[in-house]
Parts: sequence; structure tokens; C-alpha cells
Amino acid sequence: MKAIRSAAVLRDTLHGPRYEKKRIGLVPTMGAFHAGHLSLMREAKEEHHLVVVSLFVNPTQFNDPEDLEQYPRSLVDDMEQAAAAGVDILFHPTADEIYPKGFDTRVEVGDIARRFEGEGRPGHFSGVATVVAKLLNIVQPHSAYFGLKDYQQSVVVRRMVADLNLPVEIVAMPTVREPDGLAMSSRNQRLDRSSRARAAGLYRTLRRLRDQLLAHEVGAPASAILTAGRGDLESEHGLQVEYLALAAPDTLAPLTAVAEAMVLLAAITVGGVRLIDNVEVRRPHVRAKAGGAG
Repeated sequence: MKAIRSAAVLRDTLHGPRYEKKRIGLVPTMGAFHAGHLSLMREAKEEHHLVVVSLFVNPTQFNDPEDLEQYPRSLVDDMEQAAAAGVDILFHPTADEIYPKGFDTRVEVGDIARRFEGEGRPGHFSGVATVVAKLLNIVQPHSAYFGLKDYQQSVVVRRMVADLNLPVEIVAMPTVREPDGLAMSSRNQRLDRSSRARAAGLYRTLRRLRDQLLAHEVGAPASAILTAGRGDLESEHGLQVEYLALAAPDTLAPLTAVAEAMVLLAAITVGGVRLIDNVEVRRPHVRAKAGGAG
């Protein structure tokens, strides 16, 4: 595996004679790799001649400086895991490389970026969209891979790619979970034993709510189900709930009634660590689009 820090060197490498006409897959990450990241890398490797993984803790998507400072970093271990997964190039630029002096351009996404994560984290999705657009331009991959644990992110990225006519396929892969259901996340490293045990209650509650929604007829009110679910998260599992919402999978428009296809979205804090998760809710005959938007 080759490690590259310069965007110019990476572009010259990828588009030089050695890799001419090779299919390129990109896996954008912020490092601290776990099995979820590795599943994206392996899937990209199966579908492409060449896999590039970007490792960049993007400062523009953090609205809390302390959260940025505490984000897990493990470059040496990440490099070993990426190499073992068959990654060909690891791109790990500095912040100055991605945002050089005088940088003054941002990508703004509309309504789908203002709800849920966007409401509680102002500027977050502008930072995401900007760095993803830059990575897509630098690498120019045939496909880019994202995990559905960050469901709203996958919808935002798809929308941006469609709206800006970017010639790349966005592949959204299923969430990889721990044996007790907790969605794998780099932030899980910050949980103490008690908080870790309580955090697993989030997925159990989401699954229960999914079953309850599917037991109701289309058009039935959903507010009582969500209210009870929020109560369970707070009282039964001791989680601080930022939001628990039902939305349309492709547009993330909020839903107040049961629909043919829905997604449950949640953000909680436990032990001072903020975690997100989601569960898609679809009638058996409704085909999933894996990440929505476009």
C-alpha cells in the first residue's frame, strides 16, 4: 500500500500511465478504523482495480472544537488495517493541504441538510459536502463508498452528486454492528463500560419501534409510537435523547404518519459521547434504494 499526503501527487499517480483505464473506488473516512470501515474497503476492492482510502479528520464538519480534539486518531494502526484489507493507496492529507491559505469556497446543501444532524450541528453538512466534493475531484473515482450508519450523510452526498452532475456512483453499505446491536463507530472507543452497555439500548429500541410501525396501517398516526420510544430511551436505558424522528428515506422529509417506506433516525448522548443510529422501515414489497436521494 502506498501512503500519499499531497493532493497533486495523488492525482498525478492515479491518472498516470500505470493506472490508465483502471476502475477506481474511493472510501472517504476520518480514520480510527473498525469493521464497518473495513467492510467498505473490501467491497470497493471486489468491484474495482484500485482502491483509495482517504483518512482526514475534517475540521469543517465539527461545530464543537472539543469534539474535534477528542476524535479518535490511530494512524499507524489504521495503515496496517487498510493494507490488510487490500487498499492500494491511503491518502492522509493535512488540513492545510485540503484547506490552503485563502480557501473561501463551501458547498451548501438545502433542506435535507438542515434537519436532524444539521439542526443540532450548524455547518456540519456544508463541511461534509465540501470535503467530499474535493475528494471526488482529486481522486475522480468511478464509485465512492459510505456506510448507512450515517444515513443522513449518505442522502446529502447523493443529493450533492446528482445536483452537481458529478460522474460518480455513490454506494451506501449496510451498518455493521457489534454482537449486541450497537452500531460500530469510532466514537465507541470513548465509552466506559456502563455507558457502552446502555448505548446498546438504542438499537433495541429502534427495532421495537420498527416492528410497531409495521404493525400499523399506512396513514396511522406515528407520534404516540415515537413519544413512547423516546421515553424508553430516557427512562429504561438512561440515554439523553437529542432527537428521535421518522422521515421519508429519500428526502428526509419528516413524517407524522405511517408510510410505505420510512427511516427512524436517532441521536443520543451517553457518558458524554454523542452517538447516532437509524433503522429503515419498509413494507416487504417496497424496494430499498440504499441511501435515498437521486
